[in-house]
Amino acid sequence: MDGSVASDELLNVLGDTESRALLVALCREPRSAKELGETLDRSLPTVYRRLDRLCECGLVASTTEVRNDGTHYRRYECTFDRTLVSLSEDGFLVEVGSEGETPESER
Repeated sequence: MDGSVASDELLNVLGDTESRALLVALCREPRSAKELGETLDRSLPTVYRRLDRLCECGLVASTTEVRNDGTHYRRYECTFDRTLVSLSEDGFLVEVGSEGETPESER
């Protein structure tokens, strides 16, 4: 991830129970908003609100899929599998990335 999202915002997003449930589901496999709503027993407006916020923070990405009948929908996937939270005199630093990546703080 590019680090452009403030650590406070990432902590707020990750602190949200609904957002964490979506991330766990998306970590298992990419899904549509409808599939997420059905899997987690959540309303579509709740799912879309959280997905929008997760996408804004770069924690989730979406792609457009086209069905054989020509209709299209968005498929969402988690963009990370590692989170590092560090505490210093300046506050918290949150870094997210993928396994095998060197954390920004270690570069």
